[in-house]
Amino acid sequence: MVLMSSTEGVYDRRQRSEMLRIARASIAHGLNHGTPLPVRPGDFDPALRELRATFVTLNRDGRLRGCIGMLEAHRPLIQDVAENAYSAAFRDPRFPPLSTSEFDELALHVSVLSPSAAMQFDSEADLLRQIRPAIDGLILSDATHRGTFLPSVWEQLPTAELFLTHLKQKAGLAPDYWSDTLQVRRYTTESFS
Repeated sequence: MVLMSSTEGVYDRRQRSEMLRIARASIAHGLNHGTPLPVRPGDFDPALRELRATFVTLNRDGRLRGCIGMLEAHRPLIQDVAENAYSAAFRDPRFPPLSTSEFDELALHVSVLSPSAAMQFDSEADLLRQIRPAIDGLILSDATHRGTFLPSVWEQLPTAELFLTHLKQKAGLAPDYWSDTLQVRRYTTESFS
C-alpha cells in the first residue's frame, strides 16, 4: 500500500477526525496529568489499529511549535498519534514544554508514513533526478549521521537541490557532502489537519 502526500488517501474523514481528536486529547491529558493519553487500540476502527508510523506537527500563529514522529511502525496507529502528539507538545528539544495558555491556539497536523524504500543511485546527480518534489519524504544517513524531511518540507524547499542540501545539514553534514556510503530511503505520507 502506497500513501500519497495529498488530501486524498487511505483514511476517510471520520478516521482523520478521530486521529486529530486523539492528538488534541493527548496534549490536553499531558497538560493535566503529565503523561500521554492512554488509548486502547481495540476501541477504535480496524484501520486505526494497524501498525503505522506517524509524525505530529504543532503550529502556533503559523509557526512551528513542535514536531515529533517515528520513521518505522512499531505500535498501533492511534497509539502512535497519541504518543507523538504528547511528545511534540512536551518533548521536542527545540521548544519549551507547551503551556496551558498555548493550547487553544494550536493547529495540529498528522502525517501517516508509508513504509520507506531504499533508493539506488550512483551519484548525487542520479539521486537528484530520482527525487520526486512535493511527493517524497527522505531519510538520509551516513555512518552516525541521520536526518529526515517530511514531504511537507517541500513547501519551504521547493527544488530537489535545496531539499537535499538542507537535509544533509539537518543530518549534521556539510551542504556539499558526498560519499559512496551515503544512503537515502524515501517514503510518502498521507497528511491532514
